[in-house]
Order: sequence, then structure tokens, then C-alpha cells
Amino acid sequence: MKNFVLNALRENARISAAEIAELGNFETSAVEKMIKELEDSHIIRGYTAICDGSVDDGKVKAVIEVKVTPNRDGGFDQVAQRIARYPEVSDLCLISGSFDLLITINGKSLNEVANFVASKLATIDGVQSTSTGFMLKKYKESGRIMEDFEDYERLKVTP
Repeated sequence: MKNFVLNALRENARISAAEIAELGNFETSAVEKMIKELEDSHIIRGYTAICDGSVDDGKVKAVIEVKVTPNRDGGFDQVAQRIARYPEVSDLCLISGSFDLLITINGKSLNEVANFVASKLATIDGVQSTSTGFMLKKYKESGRIMEDFEDYERLKVTP
């Protein structure tokens, strides 16, 4: 039941316990209890809305790849925990590849993001290098296509 409830909430965070119960043939009270347990144990850490691109909050969003020298005692965790404390950081994860951490941040301007990288991120012990990319347009988020794509047909090339 736990996975069923989690999948239903991932698909639609506004679905009611009664609707989940009906879909899964469970008792509503059992679903309500399961949701409460998932929230209390911090498996469910929050709910969010996915908004289309027409809602412009005026913020600049950036993705930063970070190369880190792991700490002998804590590996990547100590550096990641320090970075996670910054309010600008919205997402942070350990990744495989040529970089070690992937950070998503929100800033008021390009300059604010640049200052964050130069004065806060780059000065952390263990940070070797960074690569910053700015989000220009979002096509898909959390499995949802952000806009209706018009049918696209390539122009025919004739000799």
C-alpha cells in the first residue's frame, strides 16, 4: 500500500485520501494513516505545484556542476551539507561523471548568481571547479510537458 500511495501522490499531490483508497481498493482511514506516517517519517518532505512558463517570477535559474575533493572523514557529504545550507540552493545531488555535485539555484539576476559562485561556492574548502549553465526555457518538469508543441515538420530539401 505504501508504494501505491506514494505513486498516487507523485502523480497528483492534490489527490484525496478517499480517491487513493478508491483507486487501490483500500479503506480511506488506512490511506489517511499511511500518508500521516509517511509525512511524520519524512519520506514525504513536502508538496509542490508545477507551473507553466507563463508564470514569470523574475528569477534567474542556474545549474552548477561542481568538482569536489572528497574529505577523508566525510567524503562528499561534508561539502554537500555546507552547500545545502545556502538559501539560494534549491536542489543539490551527488552525480556520476566528470563532476561530483549538481546544484540548482535561484537568483534575482545573473550578477547575483555569479556572485554566489565566486564568493560563496568557490571559496568552500574542497571545491575544485564549477561549471554554470543558465536555464533559458523549460520544456518538461517532473514528467509534465510544459507547453503544447505544435506539429513540427522539417522542410523538405530538394536538389
